[in-house]
Amino acid sequence: MKKNVLIIGAGGVAQVVAHKCAQNNDVLGNLHIASRTRSKCDAIIESVHEKNAMKVPGTFEGHAVDATDTTAVAALIRETGAEIVINVGSAFVNMYVLDACIETGAAYIDTAIHEEPDKICEAPPWYANYEWKKRDLCAEKGVTAILGAGFDPGVVNAYARLAIDMMDEVKSIDIVDINSGSHGKYFATNFDPEINFREFTGTVYYWEDQTWKELSMFESGRTWDLPVVGPSKAYQSGHDEVHSLATNYPQADVRFWMGFGDHYINVFTVLKNLGLLSEQPVTTAEGLEVVPLKVVKAVLPDPASLAPNYTGKTCIGDLVKGTKDGKEFEVFVYNVADHKEAYLEVGSQGISYTAGVPPVAAAMLVATGEWDAKTMKNVEELDPKPFLTILDRIGLPTRIQVGGLGGEDKPWNE
Repeated sequence: MKKNVLIIGAGGVAQVVAHKCAQNNDVLGNLHIASRTRSKCDAIIESVHEKNAMKVPGTFEGHAVDATDTTAVAALIRETGAEIVINVGSAFVNMYVLDACIETGAAYIDTAIHEEPDKICEAPPWYANYEWKKRDLCAEKGVTAILGAGFDPGVVNAYARLAIDMMDEVKSIDIVDINSGSHGKYFATNFDPEINFREFTGTVYYWEDQTWKELSMFESGRTWDLPVVGPSKAYQSGHDEVHSLATNYPQADVRFWMGFGDHYINVFTVLKNLGLLSEQPVTTAEGLEVVPLKVVKAVLPDPASLAPNYTGKTCIGDLVKGTKDGKEFEVFVYNVADHKEAYLEVGSQGISYTAGVPPVAAAMLVATGEWDAKTMKNVEELDPKPFLTILDRIGLPTRIQVGGLGGEDKPWNE
């Protein structure tokens, strides 16, 4: 059984991970959290103690580390005795942290695909550009690496696998992410603005008729009538899970849809047309070199600051269609989360909550051996049932509508 967890990152998602690890430290052992700024880690640990979140007495220590320094991360893994690393730092640090885990033998878990600061929307499938290049090395060294174990990607991958296991043949997977909450700000992003905008300024890749197809952002939209949140406009977007699901289920069409309001689209369009969402540096009249996207990030609200006043709910799920016993068959597998409830429990808003709870469930399964794969896996390649069982217990219950949207609604395991 693996013990001792090192959390990389100290943002809103890391706060959720820290609280959930503390609530389950009887399974996960001693806890450590590290980021470039030690004081941010200490503040998260203080919030854990303020809520008396530690299930059993144990260690929770903060550390400073540059996560782009593989040698430093490896040294910290050895110093802390961590056997599991949960990486919820910037997507720019993934490969450095993964390399440190391969070097030390620690299990690696992340929640998003690796990105390079000067590149956007590389050739699909995205995982093949970075993480999958290390797959053989993980297998050779017996290192467990669970990729994309947040909500989307992550839980939605498990939802796809759960639905597909009910079928004889899968034909399509549509992942729909709707946030009907309100944060009260004129404009803000629910997670790191730099990563958020990078998702939507490049090509929208989707998988259809067993080939990659392309759209522009906001080119393809439709209204989805989802449980609890009701009718909501969503647009096809490029997203991590499309790339692994299309590889593992090439016979199925795979698309990702995210909800956007008109206000977001209007502000986004102005920023993009002005060149303020560019990741490429420019030089000011004063001779200063700046990256426009980083300037926009600097002036927008910190996503973690949205939590106290956030209200409303999210609904994220998979509509999966196929055949069973020679007949058409479809299901909608989903979760509904509440922003205010998330804040009261862990001090974060619902988007951070849905992203932060799943990697802790994955870590618990690695700790007990059920997901200790000794190689690299995307979530859909692992048994979804123990994962969803833990999520039911620790804050993200799963429901299913048999017959598709509007069908018989019940808990997934009935």
